[in-house]
Amino acid sequence: MDMNNLADKAVELVLVYGPKLLLAIITLIIGLWLIRLFTKKLSKSFEKREVDASIRKFLLSLIGITLKIMLVISVVSMVGVQLTSFIAILGAAGLAIGMALSGTLQNFAGGVVILLLKPFKVGEFIEAQGHMGTVEEIQIFNTVLKTPANQVVFIPNGGLSTSSVINYSRENTRRMDLTFGISYADDIDKARKIIQEVIQDDKRILSEPAEPMIAVQNLNDSSVDLLLRLWLTNEDYWNFFWEIREKVKKAFDEKGISIPFPQTDVHVFQQNNN
Repeated sequence: MDMNNLADKAVELVLVYGPKLLLAIITLIIGLWLIRLFTKKLSKSFEKREVDASIRKFLLSLIGITLKIMLVISVVSMVGVQLTSFIAILGAAGLAIGMALSGTLQNFAGGVVILLLKPFKVGEFIEAQGHMGTVEEIQIFNTVLKTPANQVVFIPNGGLSTSSVINYSRENTRRMDLTFGISYADDIDKARKIIQEVIQDDKRILSEPAEPMIAVQNLNDSSVDLLLRLWLTNEDYWNFFWEIREKVKKAFDEKGISIPFPQTDVHVFQQNNN
């Protein structure tokens, strides 16, 4: 009799909840497909209206997650679970999860702060949290950088929003400071003239906001350091950086200016034991 009762109960549950469960599964599948289709349409609309790429990707992620949560709540209610009870359980679980994932919530808040204050945008080159790279995405919890070595770095938004960030792309021009060491026996004016000859015909060097400057920077133990300070556009910065040092070194060699290396003079005194 017990087995018969269990079988009857099982058949009753299948008849009552089977269609609801099947309908819920179909709704879930169709709902996920519609959400994916909607976010794609929304992305194209953002691109057409030229919405900032940083805000675009953040909003798409946020809208997608919100719609999926609403879909899950709807599917659960279709199965027959009381919505008020489910929301109460969900709220309690959300509180516990929120306390456990406080760092994740900080990252979410950090992403909102980054989008509001805009210390950087997608496509800009920045340095932060010990990493340098081009901003590829500003996600809900992380910012994605691509380094010059083509490495992808994920930086949590929480720390990124509260720490120092160097934005190399915000201004169109950058100042370059280069140091060239010469021997104490070399003529400073001659070395300065050689550097001037190397840079004088380079059209990449800007006259604004200041003309190039060459001055004595330090008197070191083994060398006299000459500082070359000039301004370039962001586009020309790195190519000039790699070229100028080689050109100055070759010009120094040609004109007899030596670049010293650290050295120590040792004096030996003979002591008479008597």
